[in-house]
Amino acid sequence: MELTKSEMEIMDVFWAEQVPLSRADLLERSKEKTWKDSSVHILLNSLLQKGAIREAGFIRRNKTYGRTFAATMTREVYYANAIFCHRHKPQMEGLFRALLDRPEMTAEVMEDLQDMLNRRKRA
Repeated sequence: MELTKSEMEIMDVFWAEQVPLSRADLLERSKEKTWKDSSVHILLNSLLQKGAIREAGFIRRNKTYGRTFAATMTREVYYANAIFCHRHKPQMEGLFRALLDRPEMTAEVMEDLQDMLNRRKRA
């Protein structure tokens, strides 16, 4: 699944909030956006069709009810899927080597990763 820039801006809000949001909630929390308020309905429907969000229930606003939506995956799962959904997939070892060379790869992160690998081996 590939998301547009506007869809990613909406997903960033869902990922940051980590709770179901209504259309109005989403508009309130979308500070830096490139899309118009009037197009939020189209963007939400597109995200629903792509499976990036799901209907999570309803919320009462004044005298009417509105749907709430929630992300179907975390930011990390989205990016992991995005890497491997293309025709030219990277080799797993090369991808990890490149990640290990990143400045964000601290000793603490490497220790956490080692723990994850050890748990995975035991499972």
